[in-house]
Amino acid sequence: MNQTIHCSVESCRHHSQKNLCQLDTIDVRPNCNCHSGKCDESMCGSYDKK
Repeated sequence: MNQTIHCSVESCRHHSQKNLCQLDTIDVRPNCNCHSGKCDESMCGSYDKK
């Protein structure tokens, strides 16, 4: 599988200047107690502060 992971979270250690995630894989996790069906329902669990 050949994926491209786009990311605009500049405070993440894995963010590149081309708005790409430098990780081969990411872990997406649900936000606690959120069942809104909107984009705030999940987050990147692979985030690592610079």
